[in-house]
Amino acid sequence: MRIDVLGIGFDNITMDQAVAEGVRLMGTPGAHYAATPNPEIVEVCRGDEEARRAVNGADLVLADGIGIIYGAKLLGTPLKGRVTGIGFAQGLMARMAENKKTLFLLGAKPGVAERAAENLCRQYPGLTVAGTRDGYFTEDEPVVETIRSSGADAVFVCLGAPKQEKWMERWGEETGAHLLVGLGGCLDVFSGDVQRAPEVMQRLGLEWLHRLMKNPGRIGRMMKLPLFLLHAAGEKRERK
Repeated sequence: MRIDVLGIGFDNITMDQAVAEGVRLMGTPGAHYAATPNPEIVEVCRGDEEARRAVNGADLVLADGIGIIYGAKLLGTPLKGRVTGIGFAQGLMARMAENKKTLFLLGAKPGVAERAAENLCRQYPGLTVAGTRDGYFTEDEPVVETIRSSGADAVFVCLGAPKQEKWMERWGEETGAHLLVGLGGCLDVFSGDVQRAPEVMQRLGLEWLHRLMKNPGRIGRMMKLPLFLLHAAGEKRERK
């Protein structure tokens, strides 16, 4: 069941359910993709029909940001809880390692995906990273062919939203992979280049504050959260 939050339909599932569904999709013929929108991305989708179509067309749409949880509750249609993109990826890789599945890492600056691959293979014994490619490319076809040739079962697409969602919608089938996951800046975390928020801040849904403290230049992007909540409040009034 999907819960509509300002035009984006979020799957109302727990983290465990999301990982189980990701594993199922990976074993299902054809290409499938997962999106992990936060309030900022929902705001982008409000003004970008192509982005909204790509996000809503995903086989899994996961509530990545705490603001999504607040917005859904405000609208009277609460979600079961946050399913962060990075948490989903970690759960998925643990299952992939058990089942000897292969992964392709796409995105970030040159060298980041390679460092992430080294760390992930140590962290998840049994996981094979079939290939990597940075996000600095101008032609899609050679990248798609590289992924297809790698034989990867899954691809973490870290090109930033909404570019990554549009890319997965357009090229997913041609990559030959069964599951693609849009994960924004996760490769920077997996590589060790960026430190994730302390666990207590993660539990409290304050990772956005940690990122802002580390990079005050993000303040413009962070202002999308109060804007999102204002729009949710307006939507609530309209629904009455």
